Amino acid sequence: MEGENFDWFGRWFRAIVDNVGLIVKGKRAEVGMVVLALLGEGHVLIDDFPGTGKTTLAKTLAASIEGSWNRVQFTPDLLPSDVTGGMIFNQRDTAFEFHAGPIFANVVLGDEINRASPKTQSALLQVMEESQVTVDGITHNVPHPFIVLATQNPVEQSGTYPLPEAQLDRFMIKLRLGYPNHDAEVAMLESVGSGQRPSDVSPIIEASEVAQMIAAVHTIKLQSSMQSYIVRLCDYTRDPERMPELRLGVSPRGAVALMQMARAKAAADSRNYVNVDDVVAVAPFVMGHRMLLTPQAELDDVTTSSLVQRTLRDVKHPDLKRV
Repeated sequence: MEGENFDWFGRWFRAIVDNVGLIVKGKRAEVGMVVLALLGEGHVLIDDFPGTGKTTLAKTLAASIEGSWNRVQFTPDLLPSDVTGGMIFNQRDTAFEFHAGPIFANVVLGDEINRASPKTQSALLQVMEESQVTVDGITHNVPHPFIVLATQNPVEQSGTYPLPEAQLDRFMIKLRLGYPNHDAEVAMLESVGSGQRPSDVSPIIEASEVAQMIAAVHTIKLQSSMQSYIVRLCDYTRDPERMPELRLGVSPRGAVALMQMARAKAAADSRNYVNVDDVVAVAPFVMGHRMLLTPQAELDDVTTSSLVQRTLRDVKHPDLKRV
C-alpha cells in the first residue's frame, strides 16, 4: 500500500522502548505494549505481584518522554478529591481556588487501585475516560499525552474492592510484567548496584512530540474488511452458542480499543495501514480482561487467554485489497 511514510514513527517507537529498557530489564514486549497504549490514547491495568517493576516502569516512561509523573497509593480511606484535586480556601485572597490533584500528570501510577473504595475508583476512571476534571462547574483538562498505569495485586485480596467489569472495560489493555529471566535479573542487580535510577534516564522525545505521534495514529488506514474483522472477533465472544464459557463478551468499547491498539502497532511497524497480524498481536492484551467467565468455566480452570486464542483461530481472516 502506498501513502505516508511512517519510518519516523517506527524509529521513535523503538527508541522509547529501548530507553525504558535501560532500566526495565528483560520486558521489551510488555514495555512495547504499554507504549502502544500511550500512543493509542488508552490506559493500562497491570495485574502483578509486588516488586516486579511497575513503579520503575512508570517513572522511566515519564522520564523517556520528558513528561511529568505522579504516583497515587490507593487505600480504603482515599477520597476522590485526593486524586482529582479540589477547591481550597485561599485566606490571602479570601476566595476558593482549585488545587490540582496527582492525576494532573502525563504518566500517573495508580498503585493497588483495588484497595480504594468504589467511589474513589469511579473518580479516577471518569478522568481516564474524559481526560478532564470538573469542579464547581469549571472544567480542568489533564496534560496531553496522558496515561494511567493502574496496578493490582492478584494474590492479596483482603481489604480490597475488586474492579467491576464496567470499570475493567475502561482500560485499553491488561498485562503482567512477571518475573524477569535469570540474565535480566542479573542485569537488574548490576544496574541497581551501580546506583542507576529511573530519574537518571535521559529524555529522548518531548511530550509535545509524543502528542504528534498520537495524532498520527488516527491517520492509520483501516479497510472496511479489517473493521468487520475486529467486530466479528468481538461478536464471537458474545455468542453463547459459540462461547458457552462466557457470561459476558467483549464490549463495543473493546472493539474500539482493539482498533486503536492495532493502529498504533501498524505505525510502530512503520506502516500506514492495519493488517491481520497487528490485530492478532494486540488482541490478547485487549480482549481477555473484558471477558467474564461462567462459574462452571471457572471451576473447570478455563482461562480467558485460551478463549481469546480460540476466537483468533475460529474467526476467518479478511482478504485485504491492494491499494
